[in-house]
Amino acid sequence: VKRFKEPKEERRPWRIWFYDTSKQAIGSLFIHFANVFLSDLTEEDPCSLYLINFILDATLGMLLIWLGVKVVSWIVQHKKYTYLVFGEYGDPPQAAAWIGQCILYLLIMIFEKTVISLVLLIPGWTKLQQILLSYIPNPQLELVLVMLVVPFIVNAIMFWVVDSLIMRKYKQKDTLNINGSIETPRARRTEESQALLSPYMDFDQSENDQDISGLQGTNQKMKQPSYEVVI
Repeated sequence: VKRFKEPKEERRPWRIWFYDTSKQAIGSLFIHFANVFLSDLTEEDPCSLYLINFILDATLGMLLIWLGVKVVSWIVQHKKYTYLVFGEYGDPPQAAAWIGQCILYLLIMIFEKTVISLVLLIPGWTKLQQILLSYIPNPQLELVLVMLVVPFIVNAIMFWVVDSLIMRKYKQKDTLNINGSIETPRARRTEESQALLSPYMDFDQSENDQDISGLQGTNQKMKQPSYEVVI
């Protein structure tokens, strides 16, 4: 849905779209298995702990992912590693660039999950676990909500937001910094065409005026009668 919502002139080819979204798919699989592993470490209800992990990933984790993407992008651009810039895969797209970006994104997810795990060590989460799903008496319904319904909704929102962070920024590449001012190529071409065309138009017009005036003067000379003085 997000791909088809993009403008037609900026819509990603399917291969680029796959490269962008597959990074998130790999990161989400890592987060899922990490949450399952952490949920088995508790003596309380594992479903409630999984849900707490997931909610933290969707709130605090989103902020950490945004921060990680910004820091990694700055380092990559500073080092001029072109193929490690998120969303840039070369022309034609290179699988090696996609693999490198997947590794970078996975490192960001490891950083995010490590911070979330440290947050869970703060006392008080046990009470929240008891309150969170205590109103659902059916264990099967609890499992469906925790493993299917909530992850589907939250993951859809997270995929949309993160995809906007790591996709290629077409609008930034279509602007040029000229003498400290931001100018689009279309406006620049329009100004250049006006600057290039107007002198020639004036020059042609002046030449035409001179030709016309010259022709008029010649015609007047030809029309003037000649006289001979006889003495």
